[in-house]
Amino acid sequence: MPLPLACLVLLLLSTHSALALKICSFNVRSFGESKKANCNAMDVIVKVIKRCDIILLMEIKDSSNRICPTLMEKLNGEKLVSVKQSYLYHDYQTGDADVFSREPFVVWFQSPYTAVKDFVIVPLHTTPETSVREIDELADVYTDVKRRWNAENFIFMGDFNAGCSYVPKKAWKDIRLRMDPKFVWLIGDQEDTTVKKSTNCAYDRIVLRGQEIVNSVVPQSNHIFDFQKAYRLSEQKALDVSDHFPVEFKLQSSRAFTNSKKSVSSKKKKKASRA
Repeated sequence: MPLPLACLVLLLLSTHSALALKICSFNVRSFGESKKANCNAMDVIVKVIKRCDIILLMEIKDSSNRICPTLMEKLNGEKLVSVKQSYLYHDYQTGDADVFSREPFVVWFQSPYTAVKDFVIVPLHTTPETSVREIDELADVYTDVKRRWNAENFIFMGDFNAGCSYVPKKAWKDIRLRMDPKFVWLIGDQEDTTVKKSTNCAYDRIVLRGQEIVNSVVPQSNHIFDFQKAYRLSEQKALDVSDHFPVEFKLQSSRAFTNSKKSVSSKKKKKASRA
């Protein structure tokens, strides 16, 4: 079956928070004209998006280019990040078949207001049948981007289909060994990112690479946003929006990070003076 013309999009949104930059990933599931015409579903989608400063949206089916303009009419504000560079990753390695069902569109952001001043986002939306091979290939994407741009801070996120029967335990062990411990998984294997009560799978993930960006994460900000509970929806109303919950985390602002370092330094000095 052919892929939709627009299967994912990264939106740069506004924020009025001086404390953190919220980065989200959301599989909206078949986001086309019928969902656009559903006022209740659209209301929830816009509310979810407005919570974020950067959001990856997946499964946008929009051959007529109406979805994004409609969303942007409802979303506006101050731009806090800018795009340094971007490119579509192609897996052209010798002797290695292209495994991606949707080639990652890699974007390098500049962020003057956060503790980490630039970071690369690598979106990934796998096909269930090839999810193991696609996730495993992220290590090669990392190597390629680092060589191309000399970037240090990476965010891999999206619908990895990384749960339940799609990624067996042995496959997870092999993937983790290849990606090495420096890849930090913010959404764990035991999380449930699905709306349906009959399932309990951690399909959607956020993975970081780079000590600076790992250190810049706001503690306990990495979690799943249960919009069904937050907006008091029935399961069916929630499923009208998506069968996935968004995953998210926050990066500390440069001011908050500086204040935090000063606070730690002050505490150390006080302890030293008492000794």
